[in-house]
Amino acid sequence: MATAFCPAHITGFFKAELNKEDSKQLGSLGAGFSIQKGVKTTVTIRNKTKHDISNFTIKVNGFESGDMKVSKVVLSKFPTKEKFVDVIHEIDVPVGYGFGSSAAVALSLSIALNDALECKLSKIKVAQIAHDVEIECKTGLGDVLASYHGGFEIRDKPGAPGIGHVQKIALNEISIIMICFSPISTSKFIKERLPQINGLGGKMVNKLLESKNYEHFQEMSLEFAKYVDVMTPRMQKVVNELSKNNIKCGIALFGETIFSMIPKENENKVLKILKKYSDGIIIKSKLDNVGARVLHN
Repeated sequence: MATAFCPAHITGFFKAELNKEDSKQLGSLGAGFSIQKGVKTTVTIRNKTKHDISNFTIKVNGFESGDMKVSKVVLSKFPTKEKFVDVIHEIDVPVGYGFGSSAAVALSLSIALNDALECKLSKIKVAQIAHDVEIECKTGLGDVLASYHGGFEIRDKPGAPGIGHVQKIALNEISIIMICFSPISTSKFIKERLPQINGLGGKMVNKLLESKNYEHFQEMSLEFAKYVDVMTPRMQKVVNELSKNNIKCGIALFGETIFSMIPKENENKVLKILKKYSDGIIIKSKLDNVGARVLHN
């Protein structure tokens, strides 16, 4: 048995890199952060018997995931013949709201399978499998690279872990509060808005590399969301109210989700505002600076 955790990751802005032959070089430039909530995956292996109809079961606890295509494709990349694999995903962020949950599912499962099956693959190789699955399933571009490293990061070279590159920016203790209203399809959105996304996303990466400031990052995330036309009237209302109270915020791509990175002393002020919006799911967390990892019980 093996258990692995991968933090949820929020992207504030990005530029998609889709013109490479090798999937490991595909991905995105951009900036975002990983939080201490995410996906914990437990894998149990036993020998397959004649009574087993398939060679795996996948169970999801917490927030429902619906389509388990990503998990099935990850399983197909590992040597599970003659074995029965029992997979339990514990997901503590809403799926489809801009938390990179498909990347967290893929990466936590890859890490746990490598450990449980004693494949002895390097951590980078395991993460590259998860990245390739994300590209194949069209569920994301840069989340595996980002959540592999954790922290508040700028992705300054696209690609899978080991090929892409991130600059982690050290931050003092901050709280992250998010409100989620409804999901958005990543693949559909990227396809429809790519020229707009890439035009602005690349410029923003360069600006943030200069300032390396999380408040500046939130301002740019908001500008990016408005430019690519992802803001709904409901989101705008929340943003306006936060702004009126001198609280900076950004938008999670892609979901109807607003995040605010704030000093701990501003927590109650932000929560008081967000609690007025009873149709939203409020999530409070902190940065996860460690990234994806095996959990030893």
